[in-house]
Amino acid sequence: MSPATRGPRPRRYDPAKTRAAVTSQYAQVCRVVGELTPEQFALPTRLGDWTVRELAAHLAMGVGSVARALRLPAPAEPEFTLLDWPAATARYAASVDERVHELAAGNDPVELLERTAEELAEVLPTEPDDRVIACLPGAMLLGDHLVTRCLELIVHGDDLAVALGREIPFDRHALATTARLLADGLAVKAPGGSVEVRVPPFAVVQCVAGPRHTRGTPPNVVETDPLTWIRLATGRLDWAEAVDAAAVSASGERADLGGLLPVMS
Repeated sequence: MSPATRGPRPRRYDPAKTRAAVTSQYAQVCRVVGELTPEQFALPTRLGDWTVRELAAHLAMGVGSVARALRLPAPAEPEFTLLDWPAATARYAASVDERVHELAAGNDPVELLERTAEELAEVLPTEPDDRVIACLPGAMLLGDHLVTRCLELIVHGDDLAVALGREIPFDRHALATTARLLADGLAVKAPGGSVEVRVPPFAVVQCVAGPRHTRGTPPNVVETDPLTWIRLATGRLDWAEAVDAAAVSASGERADLGGLLPVMS
């Protein structure tokens, strides 16, 4: 693969910080959900027919996947890397939706979240990050899967905050990890070096085929804040609307990313 089309190198994430971020952000979710009233559980979300109740069940299911996987025999080798993961999740949307509705209908959301936290605390501390686990969309290293759990917690934590009309604190490392993983996902989806995407203070990637920038100010630059980027990259926010609202700065003839977003949905 030529330098002009080569995708990003795999990014290194600090395993200890990632574990702490998953634990911290999940605790925030448990705290917020634990304070909700029956009326708030019935509120709609921006995720199709999911109410806050289904969203809470999905958050428990996403983090609970770690504990469930660690109780199964380890696959022989990983099938997916972090750079593969963002583009591979959409194919399982229907089965995830079915399972979420089952969980939400058969469980108290608060008890489900608390039980998941206990299960995770029981099995996670003794397992090494290079342990291979069975998960969707395929076997991954535990350390890599935990990085994806940061993304799930931030993205769906933001869904929860929007549904409730309130702010939810985000763990800084989980937020940074999410922004970086989605930026790398864009660079995999549209390899190249003609556009520089900046998500300060967490990520900078080059993408989109065309003339490669080598020095000075790049001719095509996209810049936005982490939460706006995460919403764009996951289809929660429309590109044109974000540009019109000045939530995104896009300069240069190749800097329109509307046709490349979302990175994952």
